[in-house]
Amino acid sequence: MAAITMRLPVVRKAVGPSAPRGGEKHLVAPGDTITTDTGYMRGHGTYVEEEKLIASVAGAVERVNKLVCVRALKTRYNGEVGDIVVGRITEVQQKRWKVETNSRLDSVLLLSSVNLPGGELRRRSAEDELAMRDYLQEGDLISAEVQSVFSDGAVSLHTRSLKYGKLGQGVLVQVSPSLVKRQKTHFHDLPCGASVILGNNGFIWIYPTPEQKDEEAGGFTTNLEPVPLCDREVISRLRNCIVALVTQKLMLFDTSILYCYEASLPHQIKDILEPEVMEEIVLETRQRLLDLEG
Repeated sequence: MAAITMRLPVVRKAVGPSAPRGGEKHLVAPGDTITTDTGYMRGHGTYVEEEKLIASVAGAVERVNKLVCVRALKTRYNGEVGDIVVGRITEVQQKRWKVETNSRLDSVLLLSSVNLPGGELRRRSAEDELAMRDYLQEGDLISAEVQSVFSDGAVSLHTRSLKYGKLGQGVLVQVSPSLVKRQKTHFHDLPCGASVILGNNGFIWIYPTPEQKDEEAGGFTTNLEPVPLCDREVISRLRNCIVALVTQKLMLFDTSILYCYEASLPHQIKDILEPEVMEEIVLETRQRLLDLEG
């Protein structure tokens, strides 16, 4: 007979208030009036009607001096210069690669915007153009930085630093871009033995922490050695912890992921996705974050 899993209701643990410092966010729905003051400037996600500033999307109101905009709670990725993204090569074209980055339009990675193997600094030749598929081909995952944003919203990428480039073995998790917290660095080596790249576009890459950085590769070589079982278990646990945090709508950054990982240690990896276990470990994570903020 097949095993049947039965879950009984449990009393929820009390948790402190989770409102951010500075008061709660001003949330609006489409059609809500944000302000009737005519001194404000109209930003993204708003329009003016009968001298009232009205929201056109559901989200949180943000004010920068006199500029008012609404940041949508659930949306495609809107690129900004300097963002770190994880993407997948979808097409090889003349002197450029097309990259899927969870935005409305495919992003572009120009041949002139990548490091040549070995870190050579020279003009790109016809031989380099013919060898583009030797560098990156369809289906490859890369990490890159946003170099510029075109007028139609498409994003131009570059991988000129050795920390960017082709990704090797690991696990990709796709989440909403609004849940990834903006930080100074999005590359994190966690003390549990794995590393994460938190892409601003909602693509999160989890991989075993390399023992030594390969500085001569130019971002194109990948390590295809078998990953030990202990590393695979850590990566799987981190992946399930990120899914749990996203399900409970908690912001993703290195501290929240690490706290959630530590809270999940008493449970088996496959049990983390059970609704009551998910709620328990995320409540503990949220409480630790509130204690950290003081």
